[in-house]
Amino acid sequence: MKDEIRTDIRPAVLKDAEQVFNLIRSHQEDLISRPIGDIIQNIDRFIVCEVEGRVVGCAAWHILPEIGEPERASVEIQSVAVDQAYRRHHIGTRIVSRILTDIRRFDPAQAIVLTFAPEFFTSLGFKVIPKTQVMHKLYMGCINCTKHANPFTCPEIAMALDFRKPSYP
Repeated sequence: MKDEIRTDIRPAVLKDAEQVFNLIRSHQEDLISRPIGDIIQNIDRFIVCEVEGRVVGCAAWHILPEIGEPERASVEIQSVAVDQAYRRHHIGTRIVSRILTDIRRFDPAQAIVLTFAPEFFTSLGFKVIPKTQVMHKLYMGCINCTKHANPFTCPEIAMALDFRKPSYP
C-alpha cells in the first residue's frame, strides 16, 4: 500500500495555468495539447489537484450545446491528466467526481468524454456510446485535431454518463 499523500482538490486559479499546460503537454500520447491561452481563458472550468504547491492532476469541462433543445445539452470532460508519480492515488477519480458534482447545477442530459482510458471512466459509471451520438463534439473539436484525419477512425472511445437515469447517485 502506498503512503498517503496530502492532496487538495480545488478549482484552478490563473497562477495554475502554466502547470496545467505542462501537465497536459506531458501526456501527448493520451491528450490533445491545449494552447496556454486556451487554458487561461477557460481556467474557471478546470479542477486541479495540488500537492505541496505543485499541480499534479487536472481536468476541465465544457458545455456542448444541443441546438434548439438546451435541456438536452451535454457536458464534455476534457484534459484529464495525472502526473505519473501520483497515479494510483485516486486523484483522477476525485477530480472527475468533483466535476460531475459541480456540473449537476446545470442539469445537463449527460456527461461525455472521448478517451483512451475507457476502464477509468467505466469505473465512474460511464458507458461506451457510438461516436455518432456526439456529432457536435466531432464537428466543433475533433475537426481541428492534428493527430487524426478522421474522427471516426480515431482510436479514442466515446463514452457517456446519463444524468437522466435514476441509477446516477
